[in-house]
Amino acid sequence: MEHGAIIQIDDCLVSEEILTEYFSCDYEKCRGCCCIIGDSGAPLLECEIEAIEKNYPVFSGIMRPQGRAAVDEKGFFEVDVDGDIVTPLVPGSEECAYTCFDDKGNCFCSIEKCWSDGKGDFRKPISCWLYPIRVSELSNGMRALNLHRWSICKDAFEKGRKEKVRVYQFLRGPIERFFGEDFYSALCEAARILTA
Repeated sequence: MEHGAIIQIDDCLVSEEILTEYFSCDYEKCRGCCCIIGDSGAPLLECEIEAIEKNYPVFSGIMRPQGRAAVDEKGFFEVDVDGDIVTPLVPGSEECAYTCFDDKGNCFCSIEKCWSDGKGDFRKPISCWLYPIRVSELSNGMRALNLHRWSICKDAFEKGRKEKVRVYQFLRGPIERFFGEDFYSALCEAARILTA
């Protein structure tokens, strides 16, 4: 398999696909199924565990009873088979414990719903907000930013192509929040050169 270029910006190695591939969530088609499908919970940073615990009294009221029971049993996080810290799953399912649903069966992140309603001060795990970018810590202290392709998001790749929205453009908010505005500007410049 042929791999694209890797661009270094500060301490990050960025896959060319983040700059050249198209993506735009198509919630009307997927209905938030990324919250309930997967073999593991959403990856968490250690600092996010404290934010979840602090905001839990606010968003726990809109979680499903099964989600609250999972948190009671497992805590605010669990460690998956790869040794990664992740959100807990509802036992016997692939559903993130922090998922909530509307009356039409659409999935939402209860943490983000409370944040958007002005009731919490933590939006959601950065791994969810940055998706389909996955960030890996490398042994040399650098970080790798790679594009993750998940079959449930095929409509998002198609919608991005139709709308001419590239991955980094769709994710401007979380990229600037997590890496800074200068980093995003450097991404834009690298994309301009790559796609010229």
